[in-house]
Amino acid sequence: MNHRTRLDWMFLWCCLLRYSYLRLEKICLKAVLKGVPGFGWAMQVACFIFIKRRWAEDKEHMENMLDYFCDIREPLQLLLFPEGTDLTENTRAKSDVFAAENNLPNFQYVLHPRTTGFTFIVDKLRKGDNLDAVHDITVAYPKNIPQTERHLILGLFPREIHFHVSRYPVASLPSASSDLEAWCRERWAEKEVRLRDFYSSQPRAFDRDGVAQVPPCKTELRVALIKAASLLYWSSFIALCFTGLWLWAPVRLYSLAMVGVFVAQQRLFGGLELLELSCHRYWKSVAAGGDDKGVTEDAKIK
Repeated sequence: MNHRTRLDWMFLWCCLLRYSYLRLEKICLKAVLKGVPGFGWAMQVACFIFIKRRWAEDKEHMENMLDYFCDIREPLQLLLFPEGTDLTENTRAKSDVFAAENNLPNFQYVLHPRTTGFTFIVDKLRKGDNLDAVHDITVAYPKNIPQTERHLILGLFPREIHFHVSRYPVASLPSASSDLEAWCRERWAEKEVRLRDFYSSQPRAFDRDGVAQVPPCKTELRVALIKAASLLYWSSFIALCFTGLWLWAPVRLYSLAMVGVFVAQQRLFGGLELLELSCHRYWKSVAAGGDDKGVTEDAKIK
């Protein structure tokens, strides 16, 4: 997906909720976010892929995480922002410099994508027989664009969000890495044209000619009920947490202990997702050792 604002990933959840894919969602995102108290810890528990944007370090970590996902065979939907950061005047200027150095056109509505991570993920999941399709998502904001979390705190939520989704089955993707990189760049060139047409049209909307309209599997009534239940649950949960912290010493001690556990494990292991990965490797090696022992004993009997 293109990264128009720092909040795109969260707005996409509203779309995924209507199609019952939200529980499958994992995100490839900056490693610094894993240290955010509460929110970052939850993403560690969910096994998001944290990267430092230094390929020499990220390649091995990404390979280990993708191998883990392929091993456990759980349904996976991985959100990737090939642009690497959100669109601002500063990042657009850097993208223009990159374009000039590589004889590429300047983009106004997107940044030039970094294709190394994308091609690596596709190749790895394809080899692990854990890739069904690539969904090319273009997000646009026709009325107002909340760029950062500060806008949400001020109550400046987007009045509308438009998503254009194209599905590419794995069989239709190029097999060679160089061809896959070119394929990704072609999609971003299409996004530039699509967004230019979107923001120049009145009313602002994606062109629907020849586009299949797939209705959500959840009705708006069901979505509204889920929202109401979530609002009630989390409001009550937060209120109870603050009440417990204010009134009961055991709750304060428990909270302090949990903060200590999360901080300590991140310093010792690098994050809960890495601890989970290590446990998986250990039990996998134990199982492999047991299988080898069984084969050896069987051979002795024979």
